[in-house]
Amino acid sequence: MSLMRELGVDRLTIEQQVELALSIWDSLGANVPNRQLSADEAEEIDRRDRELDEYPELAKTWDEIRNAILQRAGS
Repeated sequence: MSLMRELGVDRLTIEQQVELALSIWDSLGANVPNRQLSADEAEEIDRRDRELDEYPELAKTWDEIRNAILQRAGS
């Protein structure tokens, strides 16, 4: 929390904080560290892939997810 205060993030509106968080996430891009998945993580990804194959309507685009987050933050 002290870093948030130091950077002034605590003075931003909720909408601005969400936008900042999403911008930080977007900026990571290819800079996300590469690591081996655990067996449980790999199994979960496989399960989700099978679920999406069976129910493709469950899938959401990043834009849909982002807009939903921004809408909730604005409520």
